Amino acid sequence: MNIHELSHYLNVPRDIVIVSHRNPDGDAVGSSLALGRLLRKAGHTVQMIMPSEFPPIFNWMPDIDRVWIYDHRPDDAIKAIQKASLIVMLDFNSLDRIDRMGEEIHHLTDTRTVLIDHHLDPEPIADLMFTEVEASSTSELVFDFIREAGWLSQVDLEVATSLMTGILTDTGSFKYNTRAVLFHKVADLLGYGIDLNELQIRIFNTLPVKFLRLLGYCLHRRMEILEEYHTGIITLSKEDYERFDIQRGDTEGIVNYLLMLQQVKFAILITEQPTIIKLSFRSKGDFSVQEFARDHFKGGGHRNASGGAIYGTLSKTVKKVKSLLPQYAQSLKSA
Repeated sequence: MNIHELSHYLNVPRDIVIVSHRNPDGDAVGSSLALGRLLRKAGHTVQMIMPSEFPPIFNWMPDIDRVWIYDHRPDDAIKAIQKASLIVMLDFNSLDRIDRMGEEIHHLTDTRTVLIDHHLDPEPIADLMFTEVEASSTSELVFDFIREAGWLSQVDLEVATSLMTGILTDTGSFKYNTRAVLFHKVADLLGYGIDLNELQIRIFNTLPVKFLRLLGYCLHRRMEILEEYHTGIITLSKEDYERFDIQRGDTEGIVNYLLMLQQVKFAILITEQPTIIKLSFRSKGDFSVQEFARDHFKGGGHRNASGGAIYGTLSKTVKKVKSLLPQYAQSLKSA
């Protein structure tokens, strides 16, 4: 199936499910809301589903109340997937990123599937694979997809706002993963009437007081700089989570502060979750945290931004990370 065949298939109303990944970020939320709204405007029945809750910072977004959370209503989500004639998967490259829903989609036989994603090494999980690792975000790719499918007439301020939110969050307000072509697309989106200053405030400047307290604690008490390996590490324990009442999304962006240091090229945030240890990796230059995450922590993502996880204790995970650094000393030095 190609994009023109899909566009023809959607000339009549269809039941469509849009799915994004667990622990959805601004790109997952923005791309889903944008495509969902556009397809509803075209006359389709659309259900957006995410495996787990999104951060409350996105509660203001257009149509956010239409999103189902699988963890809250698993039976309804599975029924919607089974009923759908088309499933669109956004911002992930493997079905295991959507847990039980991935198993259900894998066993479907008569349902058409589309994947739109910008992560490295996408698995062949859809009839139509619309992927580009050089893209800033899945939201950028959704805008490309809309254009190629001939649906630009359905784009409105709300669709454009959702797409811009995804682009802003995944690029860190245009600090990461940008190309000249992206700014042409941003200019097109602004043409729909977006107030970029107001949008930036909503996304980046509406944090609760506890975020600054947590950030200060991380930088003062939980930060370790390993200058020999150009690496910075921040750790958060279960006790820290309780002390600061850390909720979903509260640690977003903290790892990036390590990269503000001239000597740090590899930044790591290690957090102790109820049943697993999660790791967030960021880097400068040519050092691939995607390879580091893939090879040692069953993770992945992008060259300069990836994540992983491991079972065990916080202290053992920190020891493992430190034990791995010597083999990367030369590549970090030259990055």
